[in-house]
Amino acid sequence: MSAPPVATPVNVATGTTQPAPEDLNSPFILTNDKRPPILPWPNISAQAKWSVSSYKFGFGAECLQDGDPETFWHSDGPQPHFITIEFPRKVAIQKLSIFLCHPLDDSYTPSTLAIRAGTGSNDLQDVRIITLEKPDGWLTFDISSEPNEGGEGLKPVYAYLLQIIILANHMSGKDTHVRGLRVLGPVEEIVGEEDPFPWASIEFKMHETIR
Repeated sequence: MSAPPVATPVNVATGTTQPAPEDLNSPFILTNDKRPPILPWPNISAQAKWSVSSYKFGFGAECLQDGDPETFWHSDGPQPHFITIEFPRKVAIQKLSIFLCHPLDDSYTPSTLAIRAGTGSNDLQDVRIITLEKPDGWLTFDISSEPNEGGEGLKPVYAYLLQIIILANHMSGKDTHVRGLRVLGPVEEIVGEEDPFPWASIEFKMHETIR
């Protein structure tokens, strides 16, 4: 695998958690709000069983999905630390959204992540390695680095099992804090023959529901 890419997040948050449409094609989307961003990719996190390599009492895997920015998973064991997400069937996984807060967590903040995927724990392979520089907010990125057929984006990864490995923390910290994590599937662009207005772009998907 080539050298780990250095994340250069695009700051698209100006008091809102909805990125501007033109920023959705950026390789890294960073929203500096504590609330999860509003994105067109479906959140498939609830379909899976979640577990972690270790945790302090009261700071387990449930804190990754509770929607509370003040709670966090706190590891309590040797490095590397990891989060395992197991689906009951093979699913298409497009992106990850992860909430990290260096100003609060300091040396507990992950600095290098490895994303692994496979059909089970015995055949996991690295699909992406990300290096972070003092992240603060929700960072969303593709888990694959392979371009799709159209060359306008990256392919989804099809897997039963996804694992996020924290290889290193800032300032060589031992334990780690992750305040939120979401697994996102690809945008489904299903357009019927009778649809006279086939609006299926990512920009349209962000505004197609009434909130």
